[in-house]
Amino acid sequence: MQPIKKPYVSVVTPVYGCSTCLLELYIRLVKTIETINPDFEIIMVNDGSPDNAWEVITDLCQKDTRVKGINLSRNFGQHNAITAGLDYAQGDWVVVMDCDLQDQPEEIIKLYNKTLEGFDMVIGRRKERKDKFFKKFTSKLFFKVFNYLSGVNMDNRIKNFGIYSKKVIKNIKNFREQSRVFGLYALWVGFKRIEIDIAHSPRPFGKSSYTLRKSTSFAFAIIIAHSNKLLNLTIKLGFLLSLSAFLYSFYLIFRYFIWGISIIGWLSLIVSILFSTGLLMCSIGVLGAYIGKIFDEVKNRPLYIVDEVINIKTIE
Repeated sequence: MQPIKKPYVSVVTPVYGCSTCLLELYIRLVKTIETINPDFEIIMVNDGSPDNAWEVITDLCQKDTRVKGINLSRNFGQHNAITAGLDYAQGDWVVVMDCDLQDQPEEIIKLYNKTLEGFDMVIGRRKERKDKFFKKFTSKLFFKVFNYLSGVNMDNRIKNFGIYSKKVIKNIKNFREQSRVFGLYALWVGFKRIEIDIAHSPRPFGKSSYTLRKSTSFAFAIIIAHSNKLLNLTIKLGFLLSLSAFLYSFYLIFRYFIWGISIIGWLSLIVSILFSTGLLMCSIGVLGAYIGKIFDEVKNRPLYIVDEVINIKTIE
């Protein structure tokens, strides 16, 4: 089979800890996308997977040159791996999806058919999430907090699965921040967008690599990177505390001079000092987190490092 010079559809999928499902993913993708256009490419980005994912990707690439492999030098994170795939994607339409088969390849036809109505991107909205209760609960909680702090309205049923036109991807590739959320960029760039219900499957192999600690750390980093509302809240809280302290002091002075009631007790004073100190340290910590993000950005480090590619030209 000759390499496809100009694919019509590119599928980008980051790979981490899912070597057992890559063959099935490939078979279902080929069967599905061939009904849309025979000229396509499947870009699998190995994000430092701890299993033998790269060996499986290499084998698929050798059997079918439409499969293209990108092996990152280490684990850079899901959204950085997506960025790597987008940087190499050549298709007029780009499908972004996870590799764990919870995103069903057959749903791509439904997404593509919707683009024929003139949409620049069609996003899959999981009609019924097949995740565990705790994961669904924490996801909903995060998006409520994030939407409040960022001023955007992101649906927790939506992840990365969708199909995007070439001009959408071209503009998304301009975002080179260190703390990355592909779905947020797709929402920010605008263009004609629609979200449609799709089927969502339980994870057939393994388990998610997003532990509670990792998810919490990622959520905090994303909120800091994409919203400055926390800074505004600390200013408002500090002002409210100062006003409360002033009014209470005025009340104590009034009570002393008018009613002759003396100010007694050190416990309330100590508690007030400890509370004020804790609030001050918290505010400094929030400010420090923002400064840390600025520091990360000004270093301008690469978003990913490619160790090896198969069936594609290296980007100079």
